[in-house]
Amino acid sequence: MAERGAHLTTAPADDQPSIFEVLAQDSLMGAVRPALQHAVKVLAESNPARYGFLWQWFDEIYATLDLLLQHHFLSRTSASFSENFYGLKRVVTSGRGRPAHLGLLRKQHWRSLLLLALVPYLRAKLEKILARQRDEDDFSIQLPQSPWRRMYRAFLAAYPFISMAWEGWVFCQQLLYVFGRTSRHSPLLWLAGVRLVHLTAQDIRNMDLKPSTPSSATSQSVAQKFQRLLSTAVGGVALSLSTSLSLGVFFLQFLEWWYSSENQSTIKSLTSLPTPPPPLHLDQLQDQTGLAVNNICPLCHKVRANDTALATSGYVFCYRCVYMYVKAHQQCPLTGYPTELQHLIKIYSPEG
Repeated sequence: MAERGAHLTTAPADDQPSIFEVLAQDSLMGAVRPALQHAVKVLAESNPARYGFLWQWFDEIYATLDLLLQHHFLSRTSASFSENFYGLKRVVTSGRGRPAHLGLLRKQHWRSLLLLALVPYLRAKLEKILARQRDEDDFSIQLPQSPWRRMYRAFLAAYPFISMAWEGWVFCQQLLYVFGRTSRHSPLLWLAGVRLVHLTAQDIRNMDLKPSTPSSATSQSVAQKFQRLLSTAVGGVALSLSTSLSLGVFFLQFLEWWYSSENQSTIKSLTSLPTPPPPLHLDQLQDQTGLAVNNICPLCHKVRANDTALATSGYVFCYRCVYMYVKAHQQCPLTGYPTELQHLIKIYSPEG
């Protein structure tokens, strides 16, 4: 039994990594995103005016940083950040003769870069759109059904099945990889036209001793100087990101446990939003009879219609006013706390 399962943990003759190595490097980048997202959420909740834009544009900022990071490693190590962390490199399917420090060929480089940075970004945006659509359906808000709108809703309805088919393809690819039927464990590697192998001792020496050979200033044009300066700046940003991630990789594993579903009750008790102060200014409003008025919507400044409270702040608004505001800005209009449509709470009075 042990002899039959030995191929699962040992590398084959062509220096192909084991299934545990490739799955470990896949899970590394999967742990980075939720950890950074949680940190940005805590910052946005502590100071919405200063850090609220980080939460609002988190997907775009993370995709840009991920693009710089992966471009840096693909150019200098022929691997993504997580693959290089586990001592792996990408080679073309037909062979493995190219040294790692020279980077991938141009075609495989751009394919790998787009699949590493663009596919996760598009998937995250589609999942957010799908969740928002479900919230709108739960609140019974139906927009006019134009042909484009019907196609849009049909795509959102089909997306869960597309995602299930993709996950099934990934599982089958990994199963074939375990039994040695394929040299790639992921469909993304197949689309990029590469496979993973271990770094050799010569690759490691070449990457450590890779000299910087700047051209002479007299032989460079202004465009070349600007391009070289931009490349140096991008490489410096990517290097700083990679260094910080390398130092914090074990801390990210702790954050992954801390943010897990089994620990949600502890997180909510320790990172709950502070209770906002009562709206004292509303007590000073008076109508024409001199009586205090406390049923004014803070958005439209009229008597509230269809009272709705926000669970994140406790303030009460007109349903239409607060729904349109939260849908557009994803935050409370008065406190700036991050808010979603599911935080709207309808208030029903006995007289109604």
